[in-house]
Amino acid sequence: MFPLRDINPALHRPIAVLLILLLNVGAWMIVQGFGQDQALARSLCEYALIPGELLKLAPTGTVVPVSPNLGCQLEGSASLWPLLTHMFLHGGWFHIIGNMWFLWVFGDNVEDVMGPVRFVAFYLLCGLAAAAAQIASDPSAAVPMVGASGAIGGVMGAYARLYPRTQVVTLIFLGFYWTTVAVPAFAMLGYWFFLQLVSGLPSLGGAGGGVAFWAHVGGFLAGLLLIGPMHRRDYLAQRARFVERHSLEAGPF
Repeated sequence: MFPLRDINPALHRPIAVLLILLLNVGAWMIVQGFGQDQALARSLCEYALIPGELLKLAPTGTVVPVSPNLGCQLEGSASLWPLLTHMFLHGGWFHIIGNMWFLWVFGDNVEDVMGPVRFVAFYLLCGLAAAAAQIASDPSAAVPMVGASGAIGGVMGAYARLYPRTQVVTLIFLGFYWTTVAVPAFAMLGYWFFLQLVSGLPSLGGAGGGVAFWAHVGGFLAGLLLIGPMHRRDYLAQRARFVERHSLEAGPF
């Protein structure tokens, strides 16, 4: 299932969501050279999160492949910057387009009950929680981790708690046939979370691939929990009045 849009108008302009989108797109253009081999490899070597290097569990000098023809050598650095920078980098066109689309579909309504400043803090905390979950799943991993999907997983977790019954227009593929249906957010997002959880289980036995499934799980759970203390009551009350006037689905708060 792929979300196309939600039937859930926002009351405020999503300033923080737009800023985060621009930062990700800017990093893809300027730092990663639109995904060209040399620029992409350099960005992964310098700014990606590599758990084994961060925790000094991967041997210094290990060569990590970042493309079919390029790699980077671990230097034993313990810099904490990759915990932040990895959230704004991506591994390819489909990676960044997919992530930014999910952020756009679900982010505005989450920011709507927080305001831009709290949303930025919330987003970064979810990204850090996602990174912690992925590191915990394989602390000695030497695979570079990049992408906004962990933080966006937090946005999705918050959305699931705030608007569980809101209809999400979803694209469904059935072999060569595809169609669109409107499903409740809890069904669409619950299905997504279930897929991440099941897909991440093999990596616990050391058979992980190139997708950071546990980052998605950790980010989603962080968002589900953090939206409680981090939402603004006045914004939520304003939204409740709007929902009542326009006969929209109400949230659980």
